[in-house]
Amino acid sequence: MDNTLHIFFTPCPRGLEAVLAQELTDLGAADVKPTAGGVAFAGPLALCYRVNLESRIASRVLLRIAEGSYRDERDVYDAAHAVRWQDWFTPQQRIKVKVSAHHCPLRSLDFVTLRVKDAVCDRFQSARGKRPSVDTHAPDILIAVYLDRTQCTFYLDTSGEPLFKRGWRKSAGEAPIRENLAAGILRLAQWTPDTILYDPMCGSGTFVVEAALMARRMAPGIGRRFAFEKFLSYDPRTASALRDELKAGELSAGMELIHAADQSAQALTSLRANLTIAGCSEFVTVRQGDARELPAPAETGLLVTNPPYGHRMGESASLQAFYPQFGDHLKQHFCGWTVQIFTADMNLPGMLRLAPSRRIPLFNGAIECRLFEFRMVAGSLRKPKPQDRHPPPR
Repeated sequence: MDNTLHIFFTPCPRGLEAVLAQELTDLGAADVKPTAGGVAFAGPLALCYRVNLESRIASRVLLRIAEGSYRDERDVYDAAHAVRWQDWFTPQQRIKVKVSAHHCPLRSLDFVTLRVKDAVCDRFQSARGKRPSVDTHAPDILIAVYLDRTQCTFYLDTSGEPLFKRGWRKSAGEAPIRENLAAGILRLAQWTPDTILYDPMCGSGTFVVEAALMARRMAPGIGRRFAFEKFLSYDPRTASALRDELKAGELSAGMELIHAADQSAQALTSLRANLTIAGCSEFVTVRQGDARELPAPAETGLLVTNPPYGHRMGESASLQAFYPQFGDHLKQHFCGWTVQIFTADMNLPGMLRLAPSRRIPLFNGAIECRLFEFRMVAGSLRKPKPQDRHPPPR
C-alpha cells in the first residue's frame, strides 16, 4: 500500500482535544497538533483506516486534499477546480459539499457551497467527460471545505457516518450523551479496565457500554463501514488485515468490574439490549435501585455518571431533594472512591454539598458542561461554616 504521508483532521467534542491527541499518538500518528475542536495529524492512508476503526474519541477523520488563499468566491472556485478530484473518486459516485467557516468575510456560505460543487463537477467534465451527481442525504463522497479569514482548505471525509455511531445503540434513553464524549470522559477520568467502574444512574448505558468495549478490547468501529472504502485508493487487503488483527485481540470474557444501576426498569431494558448488541453483556453487572440507597459495589473504584436533568427527574423541587440526599449517600458509603459527574448544571456541587477537586469544561454539542471530580474521604469535603463549628471549651 502507498505509504505517502497525508495530513488529516479529526474533529471531536470540545474539551477532549488533549485526550484525543494522546489517543492518536498511541495509534501511531505523527505531527499531532491539537487545536480548538479537534486534532490534526500526519500519516499514511493505512493509519486513516486504523484511526477510523480504533478511535473512541474522534467524531470523524477528514483527509486534507488541498488548501490555498482566497479573497472572493471566484478564488475559492479556482482553488477547488485545481484539485485532481478524479484521482480520488469517479463521476458515477454521488457527492455532497459541506462548507464551514470561522471569521470568513464572504457573505453567503450557501453560494460558496454552490461554487465548490460547480468547480468539482466542471473538473470532472473536463477530465472524464461526465459530471458527478449531487446527493445531500446519502452521498458516496463528502467534500468538506473550511474557510478562515484568508485560507480555504478542502477535505474528503473518510468516515461516512460520524464515528460515535458505533452500531450498538438501538435503544436510547432520554437525552443520552454521545458515545465518543462518554469514552473521552472515561479517558479524562483515567479509568482502566482493571478498575471498578460504577454508574448508578446509567440510563441506556452510554458510559458502561463504552467501558465494556474497552474492557473487551473491541475496536469501536469494528462492526461498521467507512467512506474511505469508496475511494479509488482504497486497499481492501490492508483494511481486511487490520480488521483481522483487531478481532484477534478481543477478549471473550471479563472480570465483571463494570457495574450499572438505574431506578427505571425501562432504562435497564434499554441498557441490556444495547449490551447484547455490543456483545458485552458478560462484562457488566446490572441492578435496579435508587442511586441514593444502593450500596457501593466495592471498597474503592470510580463512580462516573451523567445525572438526570430536571425534565428527567420531575419538578425542580424533586431535584432539590435528590441531590443533597445523593451527596450524603456518597459521603457515607463511598469513602475511598473517586466520583466523576458530568452535568450542564454548574450549581451541582453546591446541591450535593461537596467540594470538587477538579472541574473540566466540556461541551455536549453546543451545551457547555462540566466534569466535576470529587475525591471521597470520610466525612464531608466542605469546610464547616463558622456557625457550624463547636465553640472552643472554656
